[in-house]
Amino acid sequence: MSKRHDHRSTVFPPKVELRAHAHNERHRVNAELHSVANMVSHGVEPEDVDEPGIAWKGMHHHDAEIGREQSRRQQFKHWKTKQWKRRKVVRKQRALELEHLREIA
Repeated sequence: MSKRHDHRSTVFPPKVELRAHAHNERHRVNAELHSVANMVSHGVEPEDVDEPGIAWKGMHHHDAEIGREQSRRQQFKHWKTKQWKRRKVVRKQRALELEHLREIA
């Protein structure tokens, strides 16, 4: 079993509760944005209306250690490098040359 979480002393709530809380927060923000849009469309100046903000974030947004672990876990994606297509062609040409050399020998 994985032991990557053993060093943490905090106990997180179950994932279902976290997802429900996040869903409720998104719903609240969208409802407030809808009311702001209605107010602006009915003549209230946009500068006079308060924009809703996010009032709740999950614990993974507050714990720096979790962020460091997640950044270390990201693997190198070769297709996001600048010249991955050209390198693919170079590898193919090298393989063809090796096959040609094997046929000669």
